[in-house]
Amino acid sequence: MFRPAVRKSPASSAFAMLELIFHSTVRSIRRTHGNAVIGLLLNIMQTLVMVVVFYVMFDLLGLRGNAIRGDFLLYVMSGIFMFMTHTKAVGAVVGADGPTSPMMKHSPMNPIIAIAAAAIGALYTQVLSAGVILFIYHAAFTPITFFDPVGAFAMLLLAWGTGVAIGMVFKAAMPWQPEFFGIFSSIYQRANMIASGKMFVANMMPTYILAYFDWNPLFHIIDQARGFVFLNYNPHYSSIKYPVTCMIICIVIGLMGEFYTRKHASSSWGAKR
Repeated sequence: MFRPAVRKSPASSAFAMLELIFHSTVRSIRRTHGNAVIGLLLNIMQTLVMVVVFYVMFDLLGLRGNAIRGDFLLYVMSGIFMFMTHTKAVGAVVGADGPTSPMMKHSPMNPIIAIAAAAIGALYTQVLSAGVILFIYHAAFTPITFFDPVGAFAMLLLAWGTGVAIGMVFKAAMPWQPEFFGIFSSIYQRANMIASGKMFVANMMPTYILAYFDWNPLFHIIDQARGFVFLNYNPHYSSIKYPVTCMIICIVIGLMGEFYTRKHASSSWGAKR
């Protein structure tokens, strides 16, 4: 019952928090399936199925001529990987344990650690899925090359970061109106199937159509990523600054909302869901 108070140095406190995030990340990854390997394989299959579906759809609709000159399947995968990473990050953060979760009754845990663990778990599964699919395609079908692999991976991280930031805004608002914001977050994730612009090339789109996609940070990320993947593509109608700015603003709003929500947390919120 009674334990002597022990002062921890900043380094030991940081190490303890990192250890807690690590174990929480493992728990969030295993949440989809009891067997971690099968859970990862299911995520790889989900990404692979989406790549195949979009490849067949592009081929049937005759949209291959609108793609960037280069490997067509790599063009499809560049959009799918960014889209999946972004939406999975949003869903993971929104679904993380909140201030009224039973996990928060354990003293070291807090909602920020739960959010960080869910976000890192989503990044791990998506990077592993993309790496496995690219390796199989490179080894079994045709060798692929990236014009700037570091820049392309940076765009993948930016897609994840913006997903985490937007998910934090939804997460902070969820306890106040769970039905409305739950539906709204689902609509946002589904709308990105079209609004992300992964099926189009920004340089080839008319200006009046471009205006429908320009608001979306994921649209800018996908277009910039294709500039890093392909030698023959230079994006003119997108920027890296816009999604970075959106990410910083959403993180600040999400953290402010999360701390305010935690301060006013009530056990009755859990009963409303």
